[in-house]
Amino acid sequence: MPQLTDLKKGEKAKIVDVSSNKIPIRLLEMGCLPGNDIRLIQQAPFKGPIYIEINGSYVAIRKETAKLIEIEID
Repeated sequence: MPQLTDLKKGEKAKIVDVSSNKIPIRLLEMGCLPGNDIRLIQQAPFKGPIYIEINGSYVAIRKETAKLIEIEID
């Protein structure tokens, strides 16, 4: 199953599953839940964070956290 880290800049996807016990509660509150659409805005070089759009909000998250989010690419 693809993960959020597999998206390329500008690509959209739908969240399929989230490892909710390991993901920050704030991210879940912002709408990082199965069924919601997500778009990759930008990736920082090396092991930096990724910048995503979810439910009209822009969020930067660690790549380690992004690997916990399974997606279905549109």
